[in-house]
Amino acid sequence: MSARPKRIGITGVAGFIGSNLADRLLAEGYDVVGFDNLAYGVREQIPDGVTFHEIDIRGREIYDGFRGLDVLFHLAAKNCIADCQTDPVETSDVNVTGTVNVFEAARRADVGKVVYAESSALYEGSATMPTPETDVHPHSFYAVSKFAGMAFAQAYERFYGMRMTALRYFGVYGPRQDYRRTIPPVMSAFVIKLLRGQRPVIYGTGEKRRDFIYVDDVNDFHLRCIDDARTEGEVYNLGTGVNYSVREIYDEIAAQLGTSIEPEFRPDLPGEAQTNLADISAARALGWDPLVDLREGLARSIDYIKRNVER
Repeated sequence: MSARPKRIGITGVAGFIGSNLADRLLAEGYDVVGFDNLAYGVREQIPDGVTFHEIDIRGREIYDGFRGLDVLFHLAAKNCIADCQTDPVETSDVNVTGTVNVFEAARRADVGKVVYAESSALYEGSATMPTPETDVHPHSFYAVSKFAGMAFAQAYERFYGMRMTALRYFGVYGPRQDYRRTIPPVMSAFVIKLLRGQRPVIYGTGEKRRDFIYVDDVNDFHLRCIDDARTEGEVYNLGTGVNYSVREIYDEIAAQLGTSIEPEFRPDLPGEAQTNLADISAARALGWDPLVDLREGLARSIDYIKRNVER
């Protein structure tokens, strides 16, 4: 008799990264259980085949839902920096209290392993480029909330022996990127506005530089975390080790769409770092490497938006 497929849980399954991860896991033959309160996620993005629980990570109801999970990916968060800056209380409630509740539920349910999202925002105050995992300097309320979650994860490892892996995502982009935010990510925001013949907004001068990584490359690393014992107790940057200015991103998207529309410039947003760049040597040491370059990733993203958003 063959062994049953591993049962994988995802908090934030209706979100951008969560729904893409669910798709990939199902394609690989895993049994996928998803959790989301749909405050930020979209029900239609949850793939068929996911056992879905509409539930808030801050509630005790998640305790029963985690039973029988071999691995849990904790991705649910309040993650729009601008929104987090205006409401630090809710930011703490979701990203700190909610995360601790997830860890406690995983402990009580004896989940085999927890892979949880930190953030490259933890490097906001770093002057080291590319930035290694050791150089943590959070500034914004969002980054501070992620720092607190990191400290609780370390305590759960220390006192309960839980198997955990922390992932610090840089600028993840691709299909289903959350264009509904108060201030959407630049990739989807630029594409949608330009397809509508409107002027997209650039906050600041456009010289802000970001390390962008396509979601499929992130999912390649997610899959490694399921079975590779070397990832336990470790933290990994997930970026490409290359960064681009916001203006360069804009120009590439405009070129692919064949438009000469110029952007509108507005004052910079508070709390955001001017530059980020990932040191990905730790992830590469496991045999992982990002494969999708920016031009190809943007082409795929544009195609998705044309077919699913701007039909």
